Amino acid sequence: MKIIHAPKELGNGRRKVCLAIGVFDGVHLGHQQIIRQTIADAHQHDAIALVMTFDRHPHSIVAPERVPALIYSPMQKMRTIESLGTNAMLEIRFDKSFSEKSGEDFIRELADGLGKIQSVCVGADFVFGHRRSGNVSLLKKLGAELSFVVHGLSAVSLDGRVVSSTRIREAIRAGDFDAASQMLGRPYAISGGIVEGDRRGREFGFPTANLDAAGLELPPNGVYFGGTKLWGKRHRVALNIGFRPTVATAKAELRVEAHLLDFDGNLYGEELEVEIAGKLREERKFASPAELREQIAKDIAQVRALI
Repeated sequence: MKIIHAPKELGNGRRKVCLAIGVFDGVHLGHQQIIRQTIADAHQHDAIALVMTFDRHPHSIVAPERVPALIYSPMQKMRTIESLGTNAMLEIRFDKSFSEKSGEDFIRELADGLGKIQSVCVGADFVFGHRRSGNVSLLKKLGAELSFVVHGLSAVSLDGRVVSSTRIREAIRAGDFDAASQMLGRPYAISGGIVEGDRRGREFGFPTANLDAAGLELPPNGVYFGGTKLWGKRHRVALNIGFRPTVATAKAELRVEAHLLDFDGNLYGEELEVEIAGKLREERKFASPAELREQIAKDIAQVRALI
C-alpha cells in the first residue's frame, strides 16, 4: 500500500480514484464497510482504491477538551487498512490551517490534486470542513458537478446497537474484549512502539518490553495474557498495565509492559502489537520484591497453561 501525504503524490496518471474518507479509528465493522465499498468500486472501474484519513483525531485541534483516547496507534490503523486490500492511503496533517478549510474547498482541492474521482464513500452521518460545513448532501451536489458518485453508507449494528468507536472505547474501558473484538471484526490488540524502561523486569529475571501507549484507550489496570507475532513467529505474552505499586518511584507513571515468553532479543525501535485474550488478576502491591518475583513466575506459568 502506498502512503502519501498530499493528493498530488498519488501519481495515478489517467486512472480514476475511488475514495473513502474518515477518521477510521479502530477500523471497525462500519469503517470496513466503507472501505470495502471503495475497493469494490475501484475493481469495477479499474480505478485506484484510496483511503483518506488524518494524522490525528480532529478534536485534538478543533475541540481539545473533548479529544478521545485512540483505539489504534497510527501504525496499527495503517496496517489494518492495508490488510483490507487498499491500494493507497492519504494521511492528511490535521492542523489549525486545515481545520479552517470549508468542506467545499476541501473536496475541490482533493479533486484537483487527484484528477478524476470516480466515487466518494463515507458514513451517512459524516461531516467535515470548517464549522462542519460539509456532509453527504454537499458531496452529492459536488458529485453532480464534478462527475463522481457518492455512497453515504448507513451505520452497521451489532446486538441492536450501532457499532462506533465510542462504543468500542467503552468496551475496552470495561475490559469487555469479546465485545470490542466483535465490533472491530478482529481480536482486540494494543500496539505501540517499544521505548526504554528502567529494566526492573530484567532484574527480576523476567525482561519486559515497554509499549508507548500514550494517547491510547487502555483496559483497566491489571495483569493480562495474550499473544503477539514478531518476526514471523508467535509468542505468548504476559502484559501488565498499571503503576507498578511494589517498585514505583515517587513519580508513579502508568506503564504497559509486555513479557514475551521464550524470547530473548532487543526490541527497541520495534512496534509491538499484543492481542489480549483475557485477564489474569488485578494489579496489587506486594510486601517485597521477592514476593512480586514469585507472583510473576506464577503469572507466567498460568499464561503457559492458558495459551
